[in-house]
Amino acid sequence: MNSYHVVIDDSMIRNTLQTNLNESMDLLTIKQVLYFFTLGVVPALFIYKSKIEYRGLRAELISKAKTIFFSLLVIVASILIFSRHYTSFAREHKPLRYSVNPTYWIYSIGKYINLTFNTKEVIVKPIGLDAKVAKVDGERRKLVIMVVGEAVRADHFSLNGYDKETNPLLKKESIINFSNIYSCGTSTAESVPCMFSVFDKSDYSYKKGISHENVLDVLNHTKEISILWRDNNSDSKGVALRVPYQNYKTSKNNTICDEECRDEGMLVGLDRYIEENKGKDILIVLHQMGNHGPAYYKRYTKEFEKFKPTCKTNQLEQCSKEEISNAYDNAILYTDYFLSKTINFLKRYDKTHETAMIYMSDHGESLGESGIYLHGLPYFMAPDAQTHIGALMWFGEEVNKNIDKRYTHDNLFHTLLGLFEVETKVYDRDRDILKEK
Repeated sequence: MNSYHVVIDDSMIRNTLQTNLNESMDLLTIKQVLYFFTLGVVPALFIYKSKIEYRGLRAELISKAKTIFFSLLVIVASILIFSRHYTSFAREHKPLRYSVNPTYWIYSIGKYINLTFNTKEVIVKPIGLDAKVAKVDGERRKLVIMVVGEAVRADHFSLNGYDKETNPLLKKESIINFSNIYSCGTSTAESVPCMFSVFDKSDYSYKKGISHENVLDVLNHTKEISILWRDNNSDSKGVALRVPYQNYKTSKNNTICDEECRDEGMLVGLDRYIEENKGKDILIVLHQMGNHGPAYYKRYTKEFEKFKPTCKTNQLEQCSKEEISNAYDNAILYTDYFLSKTINFLKRYDKTHETAMIYMSDHGESLGESGIYLHGLPYFMAPDAQTHIGALMWFGEEVNKNIDKRYTHDNLFHTLLGLFEVETKVYDRDRDILKEK
């Protein structure tokens, strides 16, 4: 909280419990160890060594009652004396309560448990069981790669007017760039399940997400679409539980690994998968490591260090805004390369398939503006940098335009169904980005 100005709410508790060792190590610093030792271990040892002399039950109860009484007296007196100031201050600065320690994170743990755990077994409710593909005889099969980006904010795409050239390869392709798309959450644990869910952001909750099928299940119900999820991030956050899933965060599967496994490694071996599923439509989801912070300098290889000087530490408060921005932009430069490589991979199948690529980031990222770093702030108080995301589409045909109409993650569910020409009651044509009236 002190280093990155984050809020420990129920979403952040979920992020903490769903992260992996690699992500956790990116956040570990000498400063954090010193905090833990000086403000945690040393006081705990002092208390442990202190001799406590207990009085009798009656004396202890009287003492505690006196303490509580005088504490309440001071609180009430303070409110009465300063009520005019406290009332207006509390109304004008409501977000301050999210930073009160330890009460708010204790409350957040309780809220997380209430929203997450069930007293009975979770039964996943099927949706779209009526789904079928409306095929025309002789029509080519579809091959779609959906890239789920990580922590890419829209205003750092040069496609959206950013002054640094962060998309030099994508600008050469015929793409549809969406400059005005917003996420349904500010963290991976919240956004990824939400974006594949049938529920709108306003109606989505963790319990609804885990107790209902998502768009991948609906596509799977057609029995004509093969689905594969490859993950170079933490995991699918429950989205790919019922479809084939491969972990590319390990060198066992990912053949392109140095200090960490690279996103481009997820493309290796896809030719075999496409060959094995000949005669079916295919959806491949690639979940990127992308711009996962705070160690942005680890997210790209040396040849992509175009913008200098860069922040080469996970203690962002030690770096200048320029250094942080440069490291972050170099990571976007690598994503530009990865997406361009994905497009070139698909171009090889233009004669046998109708090809397409969808790229959509899960959320944005704060880079020190107003002293805020990373992401995960409660949505209502999150800056635009954490919710306004990079998004684009490519099709195996000449289409090149920028769409500035506002869309959100809510549109993805219906757009994927429309792209595969799936007929089902849960499909809403009006919310399909590609078939909007």
